[in-house]
Amino acid sequence: MNYATGNGPMSNRPNQSGTTIDAFHRENFWLIQPTGGHRAGMDAMVLAASVPSTFKGHAADLGAGAGAAGFALASRCAGARVTLVEREAGMTRLARQSLKLAQNARLSDRMNVLDADVSLAGKARVSAGLGDRTFDFAIMNPPFNDGRDRRSPDPLKRNAHVMEPDLFETWIKTAAAIVRPGGGMALIARPTSLGAILPAIDGRFGALQLKPVHPHAGEQAIRVVLRGVRGSRAGLTIEPPLILHERQKQGFTPAADALCNGLAALFDE
Repeated sequence: MNYATGNGPMSNRPNQSGTTIDAFHRENFWLIQPTGGHRAGMDAMVLAASVPSTFKGHAADLGAGAGAAGFALASRCAGARVTLVEREAGMTRLARQSLKLAQNARLSDRMNVLDADVSLAGKARVSAGLGDRTFDFAIMNPPFNDGRDRRSPDPLKRNAHVMEPDLFETWIKTAAAIVRPGGGMALIARPTSLGAILPAIDGRFGALQLKPVHPHAGEQAIRVVLRGVRGSRAGLTIEPPLILHERQKQGFTPAADALCNGLAALFDE
């Protein structure tokens, strides 16, 4: 599902290269995406909203894809610099094309794209450009489907959605290495992944805040957002849930609409 929110002349407009140019944050930024395969949606917008609006520093969007979450972060946080980290050449190419759009001129000098695999470790990771303690925040939306789930025939969509063994341990270990002490980390995942996420975070990030995301009030959560502080020993708090839709109305709740359009932060700051 596509959650592009602009109504401008280029919103959701396909072109001959098999991509569309989509408006987000009420046309505050635009993204070039594949017409088919993996496309940005609610997950990316909510993940970006997990970073405080007052954030000033260098953030890494790990496994950035075409860059939706990183663009959304830079769009809302005027003091942020963002590095989009992605291993798939097709997606990094689209991210670089998005940075060249005239509509993104106000963001392009604060953003860059890094071709790197988040799973790299040690000297290989550093050589790829992910140095130790070089970022103030890391956000991630790791692939969430179990390998036994039905796989998409589209390779980019399959790689973006299918979870590799020990994925959360690997990605969180990378985040812990590249984020400075006192810096932040946030991820979005399915609730069923918490059993793998929490042990991977233990000893690396503390002061954890967990935000359940529910489609409607009274229904089970479909996502969780977890935010933590590098090196903190403070415990876990469970925050009030985010409700996406009102039962009797079309579209998002006011809170979800504000988050998806870059008008609010996910956690009370």
